[in-house]
Amino acid sequence: MDDIKTFAPPEAKLHFLDYWRVIRIRKAIIITVFLITAIIATAVTFVLPESYSSTARIKVENDITDIQGLNGTPTYMPFDPYFIQTTFEIMQSQLVLSNVIAWLNLNTEWGKKYYNGETLKTTETMEILKQRMQLAPVKNTKLIAITVYSDDKNEAADLANAIAKAYSTYRTDSRRLLTTNGVAVFEEQLRQQEQDIKTNQDEVELLRQKLHITDQDPHATAPSPTIDSQQLQMINSQRIESEKLYNEQLVQLQELKSIETNSQAKLRDVLPQMAQDAALSDLLAKLHESEQKFVTLTNDFSLENIEVKRVQSLIVELNHEIDDRVIGIMAGLESKVVSTKAALDELTSSVDAAKERDQLAAKDNQPYYDAQRNLQQKLRMHDLLYSKLEAEKLDLNLPQTSMVQITDPAEPGKTPVKPNKTVNIVLGLIFGLVMGVGLAFFIEYLDTSVKTIDDVERTFQAPVLGVIPQNIGYLLEEGSESKHAEAYRVLRTNLMFSRKDEKLNTIVIVSAGAGEGKSTTTINLATVFAQAGNRVLVVDSDLRRPTLHKLFKVSNNLGLTNYLLKQNDLAELVQTTPVPNLDFMASGRLPNSSMGILGSAQMKELISELKQRYDFILFDSPPILGVSDASILASEVDLVMQVIQYRRYPQPMTIRAKQMIEKVGGNFVGMVLNNINMSQDEGYYYYSGYYHDYYYSRSATEQEAEAKAEKPGNAPGEKSEADIKQKY
Repeated sequence: MDDIKTFAPPEAKLHFLDYWRVIRIRKAIIITVFLITAIIATAVTFVLPESYSSTARIKVENDITDIQGLNGTPTYMPFDPYFIQTTFEIMQSQLVLSNVIAWLNLNTEWGKKYYNGETLKTTETMEILKQRMQLAPVKNTKLIAITVYSDDKNEAADLANAIAKAYSTYRTDSRRLLTTNGVAVFEEQLRQQEQDIKTNQDEVELLRQKLHITDQDPHATAPSPTIDSQQLQMINSQRIESEKLYNEQLVQLQELKSIETNSQAKLRDVLPQMAQDAALSDLLAKLHESEQKFVTLTNDFSLENIEVKRVQSLIVELNHEIDDRVIGIMAGLESKVVSTKAALDELTSSVDAAKERDQLAAKDNQPYYDAQRNLQQKLRMHDLLYSKLEAEKLDLNLPQTSMVQITDPAEPGKTPVKPNKTVNIVLGLIFGLVMGVGLAFFIEYLDTSVKTIDDVERTFQAPVLGVIPQNIGYLLEEGSESKHAEAYRVLRTNLMFSRKDEKLNTIVIVSAGAGEGKSTTTINLATVFAQAGNRVLVVDSDLRRPTLHKLFKVSNNLGLTNYLLKQNDLAELVQTTPVPNLDFMASGRLPNSSMGILGSAQMKELISELKQRYDFILFDSPPILGVSDASILASEVDLVMQVIQYRRYPQPMTIRAKQMIEKVGGNFVGMVLNNINMSQDEGYYYYSGYYHDYYYSRSATEQEAEAKAEKPGNAPGEKSEADIKQKY
């Protein structure tokens, strides 16, 4: 056999009305849980002992060192994000609470009050006190609220004030201890400084004697220079002037030598302008005059003339003198350049020698001046430490400013704060309601049974032919005017429209499990068919647990099994009922040796014969998941209809039943939702309630007039199948 496939139902979004439906259906659970929780909360509230509270508020500053820095300002601690939490822990520590316990003698007092006079240990008392105290920061301030609870309002106030005072004392003592420790540190540092100063002084004196230093300035940190800055500046100015003069003279000399090399005559002309020598200028003037005179005389006389010769000799002599003078001037210029260069070199060397002497002296004497500088620094530090120490000793004897200030002392409370009866009861009611609703939805979540028509159509992929309300009676007893008849008329109409052929008139009604209402559905559906003028036969094919004969109040001695075993013919087995057009065939008694007779050829022959005699034949069957009879019937009849009881069996069980019908080849036409609570599920009102309200709210006269207008042969309020099809 092939495995039967199961289909996971697609998820569906819940609407607000779905939530409301769950609440209405599970209202008994919600109300029960709500009432139980409310009663418990109320009882506990009135049983709990009353408690008073008192609150003291203190202002807490961050810690700063009492010893100020060397710049004279207090040394503040950096921001601590855990300062408040640290403060809370300290206030609950033994450092603070032990003082509170000692001041109020709580070990003895609480021992008498709560432990039959037995004196408590400090640790035990501290645990009790911690449970009674509550610390909370005041938002955006430096204030802390200390709240203490007690059954005695005066004791609550005393405890809150004592805790505030104990913490303030702890902070004051801690700060004084810090100050004392700071003074001790200063004194130790001062003694160490004095020892270092004595050692440095001895070292300086030893270096002075060793290096033969005559220290004119006791605060000097380097030896006095050989040339001071003013002298050095003056010498630098002289050196610059000498260097400038030397360069000018050197350039002039080089130019004259260049001229001399090219032309001696040109040198005679240029040299007076550059050297400015008076003798040379005079000789050149005389030479020029003699040359003019020579030219004049040679125009009148011959070269043999004595006057001409005398002038010519004078010119020669003047040239010799000029050449000698030029040579002398050039030599003088060279000598002057050499002299200027020598003076410049001497000036430079003297400055370099002075610097070198200063560097050597600074290098040789540097250990002395380093020791001297170190000594001066330690002397200044010693003076600063000494002044600071004396100031702190004076401050130590002055009144201390506490970093904790009690801003609001605790006062005894006027009324108890615990238990808050109103709040507790309201919270109990809210909690009970939430618990009840949560439990209802949790149970609804665990409930996988069919709840809505959408569940059927979405999960089973099958149409819903009818919705049957809760507490349905038997139409055999209630008659055609029963308020429940309309639900079955709707079922009958939908079933007729679901037929693809009018010849399909044998119907088996099955269910997944027992007690889903298939027998009731079979009888009532057959009744409305008969009331509509159809010839109907109901066959009780539940051979193992037959029940229909009891409803029809007939005997079960003869029935279906007798026909299948060929013991009786059909006319002997069919029984009439009080409802016109409605016949009944009981199941008969089933021998143990004939369990599979529903699948026999005789059964097929019976169905074929009944189809010829009746308009509709309805078979009641056992649960399809219990035995194989229902599956056999589903494969043999024309139509199969499945009944599902509202909120009874899990959906997988119903899915399995439908798949078994399809597996055996049954012509599955749809499902019937049975036992619907219309008062809780308004969504089903459309399928039954609306029709009932519409038709049964009319007067008797209107109903009689409509009955007369109907065709003969139909029950009141009913039309034939042809009329229904014509209407649609």
